[in-house]
Amino acid sequence: MAPALKVALLQLGGFPTKQEAITNAINQIRIAAKNKGAKLVILPECWNSTYCTKEFPRSAEQIPNGETSKALSKVAGELGITLIGGTYPEIDAGKLYNTCPVWGPKGEFLGKYRKMHLFDMDIPGRCTFKESSVLTPGNEFLTFNVGDTKVGVGICYDQRFPEFAAVYRKRNCDLLVFPSAFDTFTGPMHFELIAQARALDNGMFVALCAPARDTSKDYVAYGYSTVSDPWGRVLSRAKEGPEMLVVDLDMGLRDSIRRQIPTQEQKRTDVYEVVCKI
Repeated sequence: MAPALKVALLQLGGFPTKQEAITNAINQIRIAAKNKGAKLVILPECWNSTYCTKEFPRSAEQIPNGETSKALSKVAGELGITLIGGTYPEIDAGKLYNTCPVWGPKGEFLGKYRKMHLFDMDIPGRCTFKESSVLTPGNEFLTFNVGDTKVGVGICYDQRFPEFAAVYRKRNCDLLVFPSAFDTFTGPMHFELIAQARALDNGMFVALCAPARDTSKDYVAYGYSTVSDPWGRVLSRAKEGPEMLVVDLDMGLRDSIRRQIPTQEQKRTDVYEVVCKI
């Protein structure tokens, strides 16, 4: 029988300084691992600074050698967990990226994913944001293993592109993780729906880890971190405030669903196909 994987999603609240945000995150990571038994811990998008195009250059650091990265590496090794570090702005060769780093249970750096689809959106009177005004898009996928479970990483807006998730399914991922700061207009309509759709489309678990809602910010995140199973059912969801979701992902269920409805084997690749070009 395939083992279950205990996963913790940390829906973190905001703090006035990066140092305070890091301290809070480390404390919550320890609770997730020591008290809840999580083997994989996930942080949200832009958790250590304000999600703001003006703030990205000020808060950017090198990955994996910056202040935040060193703290996350240390705690992952201390606790013997795999840690998906959410996202924070990365500076590299004069360019800025919205980047998600990952560390293994010895504190080793497993890799980083740079947001591929930048959030450029203009709904008059509701939400206007343009990441591309300061950020550079990434162009590489990232996978790693937690035991026998293969994990893929995307960031927020990436989840709106079905082909993106399909590439990870072709790479035999079992779980797809998106640190995600959806806005409060599209969030109620699309956030949970997209998690269910990407999970059902690909017969995999999907986890969306959001920051807690903070109405004092210029950009107000939706919250409601969500985990969906390969049937497209919501296994767990948070509310608006700071919260920790701890979920056991049953990989036996994944295998059963893929056998019962083997869509990957039934695709008409003689007619259509998803092709990864990198």
